[in-house]
Amino acid sequence: MQANDAQTLVLCALADGPLHGYAINTAIEELTGERLGPGSLYGALTRLESKQLVEAVDGQGRQRPVRLTPKGREVLERELRTMARVADVGLRRLGVEPA
Repeated sequence: MQANDAQTLVLCALADGPLHGYAINTAIEELTGERLGPGSLYGALTRLESKQLVEAVDGQGRQRPVRLTPKGREVLERELRTMARVADVGLRRLGVEPA
């Protein structure tokens, strides 16, 4: 999995609301059937935070929940719309009707 893929998965996981690292990885696993390694997950979170696409919210104890920023929502929507177009074209070229 590439860095941008991990970032998109993290943004998708946060679309429903703030989560901490373990919960983000659980949401990704429910979506894809695979978990991100700690380096991939926390690396993606660091990159997303530096791009101001996610921000930390007050947490309890060691857990540090993060949430999408308005800019993060815009970026996620744009990325998902692009992915949907690519998937649609790819499936049609394979002779498969998109879902």
